[in-house]
Amino acid sequence: MGRSRRTLPEELLMLALDPATGTTAQPQSLDLGLAGAQLVELALAGRIAPDGDRIAVVVPRPTGDPTLDCALELLRRRGAPVRAVHWIGGPRLGLRQTYLSHLERCGMVAAVPGQMCGVLPTTRYQATDTTISREIRGRLDSAIRTGVPPDPRTAALAALAHAVGLGKHLYPGNEGRSSRSRLRDLIRHDPMGGLVAHAVMDVQNGAGAQPRRGQAPAGRPPGPGARATGEPARGVPMQPHHGTMVRAAAH
Repeated sequence: MGRSRRTLPEELLMLALDPATGTTAQPQSLDLGLAGAQLVELALAGRIAPDGDRIAVVVPRPTGDPTLDCALELLRRRGAPVRAVHWIGGPRLGLRQTYLSHLERCGMVAAVPGQMCGVLPTTRYQATDTTISREIRGRLDSAIRTGVPPDPRTAALAALAHAVGLGKHLYPGNEGRSSRSRLRDLIRHDPMGGLVAHAVMDVQNGAGAQPRRGQAPAGRPPGPGARATGEPARGVPMQPHHGTMVRAAAH
């Protein structure tokens, strides 16, 4: 996969970045959305395909994107199609930070050091070229305004943006209500994007935490987002967790 085109996880993260604060909107659900965006990007690249409510690897050949290829390899190792809701519901430690660091290396964002409460070192992220963010946002605006069915990539981006709750960030207030509604409606224009977006919303509603038979002690169901099997997270390498986008800098 060449680097001439941005991936869906990158575009979703750029949409979520607040240019005024250098933080991301909807940080908790955004982690789920990035995991889902990886699945859609792999599907657009022809590496995976939906199998009912599951995801199956159809071409295990690497894409050339290290983060996507890690997810692809872990999917391949499963040996059988995996439910999208279970994949997305697995912990994704450091996924946002992985993509922020990647965007920084690509020159799309710049890390801005600062301090929280005048004491704790923090890092915020600012877009280095606002034309990129405007182009991404413009595709959504055009699809909402014209009503013309968007291309699969834009439809999937719209579905993911709605699923993680970016509608109220992109189109705030009462004046944005109709735009938020049309953003939600775009989910029907891409089957894979719709599948993944619904899985993201199901995880947020607790569906991804349902235990398999005989694996959860009575009265001790796993918490939201926990994997029912007790297996380690599958989808990205284990990395240090950064709970918010404004994070303490390492000493």
